[in-house]
Amino acid sequence: MSDNSLLEKLEVFYIRFREIGQLITDPEVIQDMNRFVKLNKEYRELEQIVEAGDELKSAVKSYDEAQEILNTENDKELREMAEMEIEELEAKIPELETKIKMLLVPADPEDSKNVILEIRAGTGGDEASLFAGDLFRMYTKYCESKRWKIEITNYSEGTSGGYKEIVANISGDGVYGIMKYESGVHRVQRVPATETQGRVHTSAATVAVLPEAEEVDVVLNPADIRKDTYCSSGPGGQSVNTTYSAIRLTHIPTGIVVTCQDEKSQLKNLAKAMTELRSRIYAIEHQKYMDEIATKRKTMVSTGDRSAKIRTYNYPQGRVTDHRINLTLYNLAAVMDGEIGEIIEKLQIEENTEKLKESGF
Repeated sequence: MSDNSLLEKLEVFYIRFREIGQLITDPEVIQDMNRFVKLNKEYRELEQIVEAGDELKSAVKSYDEAQEILNTENDKELREMAEMEIEELEAKIPELETKIKMLLVPADPEDSKNVILEIRAGTGGDEASLFAGDLFRMYTKYCESKRWKIEITNYSEGTSGGYKEIVANISGDGVYGIMKYESGVHRVQRVPATETQGRVHTSAATVAVLPEAEEVDVVLNPADIRKDTYCSSGPGGQSVNTTYSAIRLTHIPTGIVVTCQDEKSQLKNLAKAMTELRSRIYAIEHQKYMDEIATKRKTMVSTGDRSAKIRTYNYPQGRVTDHRINLTLYNLAAVMDGEIGEIIEKLQIEENTEKLKESGF
């Protein structure tokens, strides 16, 4: 019934799990904080595999015992109980095997990172800016539901509301592994507030989700960076708007420019701007990796391609369509209120299915 080769593969993970279990109690290891943290992370990941493996082994043992009863017992009641258990286990064992296979597929090392979220109004004029504002509200609501922290670092307001551009940091547990599916062109179909004839217009906004780079990921040469300071714009009172606290950094070799003006402190704005600059430089190399993935996966679920139209929000019909997996939901109001978990979950399932095929399981 069960795939014996899968159980054999698990033995390596059991050995490593026991080994780390001993290491993290070693006083020398505990004193080396970096190593201790890494081992604890690996231990937690292996713990999931071991627990699922134990559950599979138990299910296989119960299945074999039930089969033995069918082969040797004549008691009608015992045979009926064995048949019922076999029926349940025939459904359960494949599910456990799939779960284990998914756990064995190597996770993207970027998935645990925080992200920089960038939303830009595209085609559609003022309506595109309003839609960019609606998308930012949607993500803010979603972050609140996940208990993630979202901080605006820079923005440019639209003339009729919304944003021409808004950039924010999102920090929390496994943010990039979830938010990466949002990169691309988001299209809206609705009657704009400025439309007098009641005609439906199509506008768009571009969303970019960048994994936040740490200092070890990108080493910046200070000589390659030009720093400019200026007065912040927008709300914040005199202390923000009359002091040179806003920062603009230009990375001369790549031409990348980042700004940060949300803090009253120039030092805090500089720190945030440096983080964003590192992340944008890091994203150039990361995109090459994503493009390589795109050649293997037909769905292009999480390639981060900013030019790909990934989703349409149709207000007259109250529907949302994700074009990568041909998913349509008729709960637009809930989605715009931050309930995007169902869409992301289905995108993850699709991508994980392709990962399984790649891994040969």
